[in-house]
Amino acid sequence: MKKTYKIEVDCANCANNMEEAAKKVPGVKDCAVSFMTLKMKVEFEEGAEINAVMKDVCAACKKVEDDCEIFI
Repeated sequence: MKKTYKIEVDCANCANNMEEAAKKVPGVKDCAVSFMTLKMKVEFEEGAEINAVMKDVCAACKKVEDDCEIFI
């Protein structure tokens, strides 16, 4: 399953760091973050609990970019 989330991030490099961090979270099959559209597209692994995975994605992104926001 794929879902798109609105994000708030300051620069393209920050968006890239968020994307790389999200890809490492268990339950995430793939992730793409666009600084231009301020959107994060997440593809989840089969059977993943989306809400739990997104909490982990938010935590991972906050570690690399503490002022980012993901609107779940």
